[in-house]
Amino acid sequence: MRQLFLTMSLALAPLQAGAAELLMFDADGCMHCEFWKDDIGPYYHKTREGKSAPLRIISLNEDRPEDLKWIDGVRFSPTFVLIDDNREVGRIVGYPGEDLFWMNMETVFRRLGTQRP
Repeated sequence: MRQLFLTMSLALAPLQAGAAELLMFDADGCMHCEFWKDDIGPYYHKTREGKSAPLRIISLNEDRPEDLKWIDGVRFSPTFVLIDDNREVGRIVGYPGEDLFWMNMETVFRRLGTQRP
C-alpha cells in the first residue's frame, strides 16, 4: 500500500512552496505515536506532503511553543494539525494505521492546495 500511495502522490500536482507545517502532537507513552513514528516517520520527509509541509513534533507533556499557543483543542495524541501561515488548515486525531492515515492526509492536503492564492 505504501508504494501505491507514493506512486499516486507523485502523480498529483505539486503543492506550492510556502510556510506550511505538519504538527504532530504526541505524549509520553503514546503507543499510537510510536506506531506512526515506526510506520511513516522514516519516509514522511520524502513524500510530496513532507516536502510541502515539514513535520514538527510537539510534546503534550511540555509547555507549548509560543508560536503555537493559538492552536486550541488538542487533547489526544497523536493529533496532526496542518498549518499554513499561522492558520489551521485541517487536523487528524489519532493514528488508525498507515492506509487510513494517508487517506485522511489526502483530504487535509487538498484543503491546503485550495486555500492558497
